[in-house]
Amino acid sequence: MSRRITIAYLFGLALLLLAPTFIYPILVMKVLCFALFACAFNLLLGYTGLLSFGHAVFLGTAAYVTGHALKVWELPTLAGLLVGTGAAALLGWVIGSLAIRRQGIYFAMVTLALAQMVFFFFLQAPFTGGEDGLQGVPRGTLFGLELADDMNLYYLVVAIFAGSFWLIQRTIHSPFGQILKAIRENEARTISLGYDVAKYKLLAFVLSAGLAGLAGATKTLVFKFATLTDAHWHTSGEVVLMTLLGGMGTVFGPLVGATVIVTLQNELADKVGSLVTVIMGAIFVICVLAFRRGIVGESLAFYRRMIGQKT
Repeated sequence: MSRRITIAYLFGLALLLLAPTFIYPILVMKVLCFALFACAFNLLLGYTGLLSFGHAVFLGTAAYVTGHALKVWELPTLAGLLVGTGAAALLGWVIGSLAIRRQGIYFAMVTLALAQMVFFFFLQAPFTGGEDGLQGVPRGTLFGLELADDMNLYYLVVAIFAGSFWLIQRTIHSPFGQILKAIRENEARTISLGYDVAKYKLLAFVLSAGLAGLAGATKTLVFKFATLTDAHWHTSGEVVLMTLLGGMGTVFGPLVGATVIVTLQNELADKVGSLVTVIMGAIFVICVLAFRRGIVGESLAFYRRMIGQKT
């Protein structure tokens, strides 16, 4: 199975390298940013069993910090990305330290409450631009390449996504990842085996927050602005939808879910306007009722049934 995942990973990477020849690069970069966000969220929900209703706060924090670092502090692009990612990971440590004291729906509500506190801070803080957002963020250069050129930026975004996706998969299949799965399946038994469950939960939360922050920092670089939408609870709901639609706890599920949702939003925004939200809600209901394992999960289950019948 790991060999198949590697082949699929390399095949997908090849497609991404060729994608700009037939798809608008900015759209693909947006998909990759949200796909990374969904993969980071899936690490927390799908493999650790922790549902965060405020995960967009890490996307927004990194977006604002990266934008401020590049525009006001005039840091190099790489430094700006690292500062934004580090800020999200630090905030993840603060929120995670408080949230992991509770379980289930209480954990979800704590993350939502703390995320809303940070959202209102961004609304009032002068450096964020309030409702106008932080605009005019320069892309700068990286290793001598002008990132103002969309194609140069595109291959940087592909490299960031590919590296982050590889890191997530290595984490999932490492001994650390196996402990996370054990916590998801039976936390009490994992504690009885002598593992410090709170420590592993916090590490998973911080890693997920940092990767979500990297997605937000990259998004700011792509669109050259950061807005309150990045940290809004609605964005937290969207990443839950992406993960469930693609397949929670699967390798490629969040990538598929993010691709479907972002593409639909991009195609339908001009045609149906505000009804996009209603359509997204309908998709969520259909997903929950008809294929609870998501697109990738149901596809894998169908494949296994077919193999079982043949044998």
